[in-house]
Amino acid sequence: MKRTLQFGALAGAAALVLAGCSSSPSPASSPSGDTSAEASVPDGPRVALGYEGGVLVLGGDELEVIGDFASEDFIRLNSAGDGRHVMVTTSEGFQLLDVQQPELTDFVVPAATAGHVVVHGGRTVLYDDATSDTTIFATSDLAELDAALPESEVIPGVEAHHGVSVELEDGTLLTTVGGEAGRTGIRVLDADRAEIAANADCPGVHGEGTAEGERVVFGCENGALVYDGGEITKVTSPDAYGRIGNAYVAEDSPLVVMDYKDDPDAEGYLLRNIALVDTEAKSLTKVALPAGVEYTFRGIARGPAAEAVLIGTDGSLHWIDPATGGITKSLPVIDAWEGPAEWQAPHPAVKVAGDIAYVTDPADSELVAVDLTTGEVAQTVKLPQVPNEIAAIA
Repeated sequence: MKRTLQFGALAGAAALVLAGCSSSPSPASSPSGDTSAEASVPDGPRVALGYEGGVLVLGGDELEVIGDFASEDFIRLNSAGDGRHVMVTTSEGFQLLDVQQPELTDFVVPAATAGHVVVHGGRTVLYDDATSDTTIFATSDLAELDAALPESEVIPGVEAHHGVSVELEDGTLLTTVGGEAGRTGIRVLDADRAEIAANADCPGVHGEGTAEGERVVFGCENGALVYDGGEITKVTSPDAYGRIGNAYVAEDSPLVVMDYKDDPDAEGYLLRNIALVDTEAKSLTKVALPAGVEYTFRGIARGPAAEAVLIGTDGSLHWIDPATGGITKSLPVIDAWEGPAEWQAPHPAVKVAGDIAYVTDPADSELVAVDLTTGEVAQTVKLPQVPNEIAAIA
């Protein structure tokens, strides 16, 4: 169903502060005390960092703090895909953060339980876990942001679950399937939203990534599904329990790096293996990392040459060949660290924008920028808050 989706506007100001179990409007702080701030905002990259109770915006080559806005105690951050906005996931839905002229805007795409944000092929796709509704709009429409999203499409969910959807360039939609009993697989809808394919052999389906040739992968508890030109192929984990939950892709490479957990009883969130999925060959390979190198779901990104970079518990940033899983270079960037007690707790994360990998260091309240072309630390920035979630725009 196509319709104009009205944004919810937050009363008075852009941010919400979560106090205990209740929320109330609170003004967003300005990066400066006057209206001349806009003229003084530097050009260059942007990094958004969530912290307990707010979000920072860093900008320019020096990565100075150009915005600090009150929000909820825990927020998630995802690039909206237009080079200007970041989606801030709150209890109200998906709130738009302008990182170029920093402003936590009044505009919220309502969602009862805001979940995944996927950007591909000029479309931005939002998923509401409470309803499994999928909202799709042209990414470029954000540049003309007004009081509504014109000609947005909302596809009603079948049964609520923690899921994800992605739309391909020809209008084909891939979306997960699940319900109270669990998540089971994916279904494929054509541009008219008629089902054209499905696969139910993906217990615990989670995560999505689009590789070269619009081959799309989804993680399962026993492997992954690969969608390629109308066909769905199951690639199986080498272990009876080989859970894959996140895909790290480069859209110009058929090779996908995925996280991998082989012990269903393991406590904590640290992982010691990765999975390599070749979407062209339809193969899956498990690779063990060296002793002393573990990571979490926040710890992998893809670089400008389609290489993978991983921030390990040894404090080093590791370059990984996506064809073999071998580590080709390691660079110490932060102190060694331990895994979080809860997945939402601050712990090191990495995001890549352009040629730069940005690594958060919650222990020292720092952000480390690594130039992936030289393999050296470009700068280390002291932060006024303990960083948690991160989004970066070149």
